Amino acid sequence: MGRPVAAALIAGLALAGCEAEPPAPTPTTTSPASTAEQPDAPPAALPDTLTPRTLATTLARAERALADETTSNKHRTGWARIQQQAYRELADRPRWRTAARTHLPHRFRAAYDLTLRAAAALGQLNTPRAGPPDDWRILRPLPVAKLRSHYRAAQAQFGVPWQVLAAINFVETRFGRIHGDSHAGAQGPMQFMPPTWDVYGRGDIRNPRDAIFAAARYLTASGAPDDMRAALYAYNHSDHYVDAILAYADAMRRYPHYLDVYHRWQVYFRTPNGDVLLREGYGS
Repeated sequence: MGRPVAAALIAGLALAGCEAEPPAPTPTTTSPASTAEQPDAPPAALPDTLTPRTLATTLARAERALADETTSNKHRTGWARIQQQAYRELADRPRWRTAARTHLPHRFRAAYDLTLRAAAALGQLNTPRAGPPDDWRILRPLPVAKLRSHYRAAQAQFGVPWQVLAAINFVETRFGRIHGDSHAGAQGPMQFMPPTWDVYGRGDIRNPRDAIFAAARYLTASGAPDDMRAALYAYNHSDHYVDAILAYADAMRRYPHYLDVYHRWQVYFRTPNGDVLLREGYGS
């Protein structure tokens, strides 16, 4: 299938000793007595002075707001980006990870572990490049509800868990934000090599629904859902890639609101001189 476009976009992380945690609840509802209390507005950035405790405290505030269905759409986007920044800081401060974890509420620790596990795996695939390809464009992706409907429809037809399809879409092109071919020539939101598309694709390689269904078709032909690891390895011949997809998928399975959370993350491109934020509108 080709190396994922997003492999250069996610900072490498190393994580050891992740503990299993119970599944988190779905976003909470607000009781009548507390309807006047809205979640905090997100800060514009992380605190200037960071310690493991302050980083974890900010991350915990983000997690609570993101899990609260009363959080406004604008604030949800802000908190998701603060959350992403927090994980990026943890990428650069590996000695902080265990200490930061101890300050997180227990119900969010599985999300913490799985997100870092995925990023650590993708970091093994990451090769910094001078800059994004000249033909890349960063555009607004399809809404979460539309993407979820495509994932669920593909699951109903082929049996591939929708969270796995969502994780592939996230890793490959940030849910379709990235418009451009990979350095290996893979195309579209699910990054198909053209010869593979000729066998498993139907319709337009750059159409989100067509690409999601083609990915489910390919994974089924490769052993899914009975042997998901083998199917994902066929999709991309890397154990690190497989580990990342399964970790992100598990996070979305345990925390149903996490599809929306990851969908709000921005695109960063890793270069030898540091990471570059590619905002929506880049290359247009």
